[in-house]
Amino acid sequence: MKKNTSKKPWLSEKEKSKLIFTAVIAFSVVALDQIAKLLAVNFIELGESFAVIKNIFHLTIVHNYGAAFGIFQHTVPVLIWISVIAIGFIIYYYDRIPFKKSVILFISLLIGGTISNLIDRIRAGYVIDFIDFRVWPAFNIADAAITIGAVCLAVYLLRKKQ
Repeated sequence: MKKNTSKKPWLSEKEKSKLIFTAVIAFSVVALDQIAKLLAVNFIELGESFAVIKNIFHLTIVHNYGAAFGIFQHTVPVLIWISVIAIGFIIYYYDRIPFKKSVILFISLLIGGTISNLIDRIRAGYVIDFIDFRVWPAFNIADAAITIGAVCLAVYLLRKKQ
């Protein structure tokens, strides 16, 4: 009698597709945010502001030593650990996330934004913010990705509960 020596693949095709989709979106967020920050700091000095649309949309370089909206100032080590724990939590529960493109997109935005801001905190000790609408604290692409991902995921989960 012949033994079946073929091994089951570690990931199914569906799981591979889910993982690739997540990685591409998350990496895209990180790359876009890091490139935008690099360009911003190379063309605008810290504290300087460049009006794209006067009194509406400016590019302003800000070093954010805290979290969203400048809260938790000068708690970078704590924010680094919170980011690592959040990413670890998502990775740990990743196999339980349904393969629904919208949900994976929301999770990917969260991961990408968190990783990009984590890179800033580890590399520089602060997050570089540069998008300034004057009625809102300056933020960056990673912040936008985290916010969009979190809000959309919360809406999805609330609708799913009902």
